[in-house]
Amino acid sequence: MSAENKVFIYDTTLRDGSQAEGVTFSPVARIHVAKMLDSFGVDYIEGGYAASNPKDMAFFRDIKKENLQHAKIAAFGSTRRANVKVEEDKGTLALLEADTEVCTIFGKSWLLHVLEVLKTTPEENLAMIEDTCRFLKENGKEVIYDAEHFFDGYKDNAEYALQSLEAAVKGGADCLVLCDTNGGMLPNEVFDVTTLVRDKFGVSVGIHTHNDSETAVANAMESVRAGAVQVQGVINGFGERCGNCNLVSMVANINLKTDKTCLADPDQLKNLKSVSQFVNEQANLRDNQRAAFVGASAFAHKAGMHVDGVRKVSHSFEHVAPERVGNDRRILISELSGASNVMDKLIEMGLDNIDRKSPEVRDILETMEKQERSGYVYEAADASFKMLIKKVLKEHKSFFELEGYRVIVEKHGKNEPCTSEATLKLNVNGETAFTVGEGDGPVDALNMALRLALREFYPSIKDVHLADYRVSILDPEEATAAKTRVVIESSDGENTWGTVGVSENIIEASWEALVDGVEYKLFLNEEEH
Repeated sequence: MSAENKVFIYDTTLRDGSQAEGVTFSPVARIHVAKMLDSFGVDYIEGGYAASNPKDMAFFRDIKKENLQHAKIAAFGSTRRANVKVEEDKGTLALLEADTEVCTIFGKSWLLHVLEVLKTTPEENLAMIEDTCRFLKENGKEVIYDAEHFFDGYKDNAEYALQSLEAAVKGGADCLVLCDTNGGMLPNEVFDVTTLVRDKFGVSVGIHTHNDSETAVANAMESVRAGAVQVQGVINGFGERCGNCNLVSMVANINLKTDKTCLADPDQLKNLKSVSQFVNEQANLRDNQRAAFVGASAFAHKAGMHVDGVRKVSHSFEHVAPERVGNDRRILISELSGASNVMDKLIEMGLDNIDRKSPEVRDILETMEKQERSGYVYEAADASFKMLIKKVLKEHKSFFELEGYRVIVEKHGKNEPCTSEATLKLNVNGETAFTVGEGDGPVDALNMALRLALREFYPSIKDVHLADYRVSILDPEEATAAKTRVVIESSDGENTWGTVGVSENIIEASWEALVDGVEYKLFLNEEEH
């Protein structure tokens, strides 16, 4: 397994990752994820627990039909049961039935588990480890031995923990993986123990860390620094309890911050964000906005001083260039913004002929500050801020005028669902548009009525849909009279943009955000033509 400066990535998203609360992968999704991981360049893909359930065994059958270019498929299992011959152990035989090139088995390193969980003797546990490794090797498998709870076991009884590794080596294990199964270790501990194991045994060493102390990535990085050549983890870091080592961060850190590499093709690093998003989509999870390297906020700059600095010298406030991991720089607009933030938005809109010291920039800042005192925020409402700039520069164009709307919510009986209906009257280029929209709620009904009214005049509106809708109460002490802020995320399938509205009336705040969202789309269309 060893290669100079090479760290092997062992992905367990489909097994350990699927143990996360709220995460499931359909059979089709499992194949999609495996093919994506292969094209990304990971070395091992752990497909599931061979003796666990039919779905995992089905994956091992189905993945054989795919033409993987690089990754090896690993089946996961345990050592044989106590006092059962290895050739008669159902779990071990299931590993052979999975028919994978690699078998990964876990065994006990902590006497607490040997005595209190397995209810067997220390000697029998060592025999279980050695027998299972040898049996799998004799059947032509590459054997990876996961030493479960190794660090806890080492701290409890170092001699026995090391004996458990020695048993795996005697059985022919190709790699010894040290597991921080409880996720409680600190980086210095992991470094010291990995160094000792590396020096003591003549086989490759790997690391498997959990994130219960928020140290999974740091611990894995320290293990690599100490000589580990395999890192086990999960794309985006989800998994049992608080999750596993986040392979997204590990791949970026290894490739960008050390003299090592961990992808078959290092150029694949530019696809890191898309890999993260793909796995979240297949697992039905929302992307983590604040995820390192790949989150929407990873290269978002808010303070005016930061924006000014990053515009002059990008690495003054960015530890890596965002494009290296497939991400983008974002400039946020808030009460902390300065002229640099505004200038960045002006340049983005093609208005780069305005000087940052001009009255127009000052007017935009003053208007923005006034709006924010009223409850508006523009960090997640980029489109509304651009509309604000257009209005201050007197370049705003109204595509339609509101003549009135009415929203009705009805409920006919305790067990009957609510129904919502919105009637809307607009003036569009001198013509009257009168429509009725129905929806799951009042805002949905109003949105449907607006789209129906504009579709005849602006056909591209049919592609716009609401991707997200969020409500915040700004002054809760006012109770039901409190001011409400609505942030809407809209999408046309290619672009996504945010808008904001504020009012004591939630429908009016929603209408304001809806109008900004629609007008922004129409402005985009005009710019394209």
